[in-house]
This record gives sequence, C-alpha cells and structure tokens, in this order.
Amino acid sequence: MRNIVKELRTEKEWSQATLADHLEVSRQTVNAIETGRYDPSLPLAFTISRLFGKPIEKIFFED
Repeated sequence: MRNIVKELRTEKEWSQATLADHLEVSRQTVNAIETGRYDPSLPLAFTISRLFGKPIEKIFFED
C-alpha cells in the first residue's frame, strides 16, 4: 500500500518527530509508515485522516 503521509507532513513543515507527537506514536513508526514498511492500524489511519483533514482513501491507496 502506498501513502502520501510524507507529502502531507512536509506541507505543514512538520518533522517526523512532530507528527509522531500529534499521533502519539514513535518517530520510527512515522518513518516506517512513510517508507511503506508498516501499514498503520485502522484507528491510527483514522487519526492520520482527521489530523490532515483528508479521507483515508486519499492518503492510503493501492498502486
């Protein structure tokens, strides 16, 4: 699954650590999501969606 989390984060000029604080996860988790090594749980995906104000399917999608 691909995602645009890194693009959304950089638009806000947030570091991975800042995003991790907002999501209450580790910076390593944010890095793993951005690089596609980890697919977030559904609750975390909903939190990301709410934080960026975009539908989940616009953030996370299949190639």
